[in-house]
Amino acid sequence: MADFDYDVLVIGAGPGGYVGAIRAAQLGLKTACAESRETLGGTCLNVGCIPSKALLHASELYEEAANGALAKLGVKIDKMSLDLDTMQGQRKDAVKGLTGGIEFLFKKNKVDWLKGQATFTGANTVEVAGKKVTAKNIVIATGSSVTPLPGVQVDNAGGRIVDSTGALELDKVPGHLVVVGGGVIGLELGSVWRRVGAKVTVVEFLDQILPGMDGEVRKEANKIFKKQGFEYKLGTKVTGAEVGKKGVTLTVEPAAGGAAEKIEADVVLVSIGRRPNTEGLGLDKIGLELNARGQIETDHDFATKVPGVWAIGDVIPGPMLAHKAEDEGIAVAENIAGLTGIVNHDVIPSVVYTKPEIAGVGLTEEAAKEKGAVKVGKFPMMANSRAKTNHEPDGFVKVIADAETDKVLGVWIIASVAGTMIAQAAQAMEFGASSEDIAYTCHAHPTHSEAIKEAAMAVTGKPIHM
Repeated sequence: MADFDYDVLVIGAGPGGYVGAIRAAQLGLKTACAESRETLGGTCLNVGCIPSKALLHASELYEEAANGALAKLGVKIDKMSLDLDTMQGQRKDAVKGLTGGIEFLFKKNKVDWLKGQATFTGANTVEVAGKKVTAKNIVIATGSSVTPLPGVQVDNAGGRIVDSTGALELDKVPGHLVVVGGGVIGLELGSVWRRVGAKVTVVEFLDQILPGMDGEVRKEANKIFKKQGFEYKLGTKVTGAEVGKKGVTLTVEPAAGGAAEKIEADVVLVSIGRRPNTEGLGLDKIGLELNARGQIETDHDFATKVPGVWAIGDVIPGPMLAHKAEDEGIAVAENIAGLTGIVNHDVIPSVVYTKPEIAGVGLTEEAAKEKGAVKVGKFPMMANSRAKTNHEPDGFVKVIADAETDKVLGVWIIASVAGTMIAQAAQAMEFGASSEDIAYTCHAHPTHSEAIKEAAMAVTGKPIHM
């Protein structure tokens, strides 16, 4: 057998890649991870999930102080102002601490960080920064990047038409921010800048925000965000953008066709989705082609059709979520080590970190009904004692169960801490729980999570507090 430099080489150090590399090393495999970015952690840690949460948290506290919400609780602030530099500074500190943490974990677990972009020159060979590296197994974990919008040129440095990366870096609050795309990223970053004073308009091609989520959740979220000051142009497409000295003139028209109109904006955020990063990998050198959506196809074990080449995360089919990539990173490392690594793709939670948060796992009510008869239990957060005490009345919990077996098929939540609450639902579903199992599990009082118990009780028509 040929000698290799490594047992495992992972290309990309995002949530999937760095987790996969650490797990492979923990399992006794000689491991390296190639990363072209100056820091580890990928999009998620550097310009995605983590920095956006830092700004979401800070802007939420600012708004609570600014709009008098704290005064109602007896917390009076005589003078307050926005210090955007400090707000941005704590975002950078969070990123620096966490990316440094991964570097420490690489050293601790003896994972070699190869700095540079890896390009295949053969099935077991890549070139990184001009150097040839061989590995018995190569895992592609290169993630995704922003999908471009035809006719609208993103220029983050210019600060007028930006993508999610540029929207994190704005050095002043825009008077009018237009968000193109009513998905998770657009609504989260729109929330940040709305809270600190921007007027925000969301332009969405579809007739409702949050594509892919449960229909009832989408409608309720629309209503809540409208109440917060978001303006919408739904069923609308952007056909062009012109950058002037003071801002951007967007041209939009109805998605179904019709008269065009102009929207004046200080800043435009383009967030219409993400696409897999496969450019520059040299996949043609190993005979690995992409599917129609530009993704790499794998089998159940995350192996590609090329022996010794594996793929995980945003470059393969499935939701583009950091935690999905992490689970796949662990699974692929275990499969390479000869263990059994499995990811249950039917139970992957998704979260929108707005206020309130929105979370879901499993099937939407619409998708569940297509498969057969269901029973649905709902419970409003305004009837939950903790939410009421905290002045967080918005939202509900919805449990969807199979009408015959009572097996939980999906759970959808709008609540201030929905992202944390959804873990219970995911775990219950992983164990094949029935709504009765959740209903008869003792929940601590007073907690937001009691709303999950009540919604589960509502499946068979018997919530207590409603």
